[in-house]
Amino acid sequence: MKVTRSRFSSAQVPRNPVVLMHRVYRYVLPEVQAELASWRAVADRMPDPELRKQAIASMTHKAFHCQGGAVYAAANLPMRHVLLPLIVAFQTISDYLDNLCDRSTSLDAADFRRLHQSMLDAVDPSAPLKDYYAFRAEREDGGYLHELVRTCQSCIGRLPGYAHVQGRVERLVGLYCDLQVYKHIRLDLRESELLGWWERYRDSYPELQWNEFAAATGSTLGVFYLFLAASDEQLDPEQADVIMQAYFPYVCGLHILLDYLIDQEEDLIGGDLNFCHYYEDAELTVNRLAWIAERARADIASLRHASFHRMIIEGLLALYLSDPKVNGQPEVREMTKRLMKGSPMTRLFFWANSMWIRKKGGS
Repeated sequence: MKVTRSRFSSAQVPRNPVVLMHRVYRYVLPEVQAELASWRAVADRMPDPELRKQAIASMTHKAFHCQGGAVYAAANLPMRHVLLPLIVAFQTISDYLDNLCDRSTSLDAADFRRLHQSMLDAVDPSAPLKDYYAFRAEREDGGYLHELVRTCQSCIGRLPGYAHVQGRVERLVGLYCDLQVYKHIRLDLRESELLGWWERYRDSYPELQWNEFAAATGSTLGVFYLFLAASDEQLDPEQADVIMQAYFPYVCGLHILLDYLIDQEEDLIGGDLNFCHYYEDAELTVNRLAWIAERARADIASLRHASFHRMIIEGLLALYLSDPKVNGQPEVREMTKRLMKGSPMTRLFFWANSMWIRKKGGS
């Protein structure tokens, strides 16, 4: 595999919202749409109707996960031909498996563990492909999941600094896979398994509640930033630790708690676990999210290109709080106003994303 040579220079990184938004709307979003359209064509050919249904649904209803994650490619446009296919393929695996487990015909932990082995294999270029459907009835996906894994492995093989971040990537992906197993098993076992899992980590994160730690493990943002960092052939190996500490748990936790915040009504209807439901009331919910957002802002201040990561945080708030789901949930809409208060950058991104949503709706 030929490694792509790339110097990730400071001059390439957007320093203000105008430059970032130009790159996102001019390059990133159209190319993400093209990647998703290509994967949709593969999914359309799946022999098994249930697998096909969940693959298509994941891309139809969760495309904004790929769009949001792909923002990291805007910081190194010369490497976007590697970063964008990688981010889209990896996030598509995540969303597809989440759909399979959320709407599953199985409640078997072994099934969920084997399915998510594909994510661990995707971030290890030397890992052989496996039978990821070994513990479930639906198996014939026409090679869809294998092709996603191979795409990730191929792109990772072109990241010149990946050897320096691989251990941290695998740790984050391992936590993600643990979460997906515990939160999708039988309803009467979920909380006890999650709480038992939390006991192994609580001393390392004493300021978090268990649901906030669990939410943080469900984010792929730390993985995406490590992909971006690995696109620099002169990456300092110590940067992997700095990135890990800056992103986990607060940036990652904010990401997924916002996702759960806007999905509360949907998850109630579907009977799905939602980590925002574990707060006592709306007041505590918004206060904890606001505090986590402040901790996230403080943690990224130590990073190179801190202004870029600050835009990521404000963009996260805007992306989720401008989602059309918010309009149908009055309590969440009130929280939105409070979470955006005092942040002109969030309001700017909120407006831009609202315009993007309207444009898509009218096209």
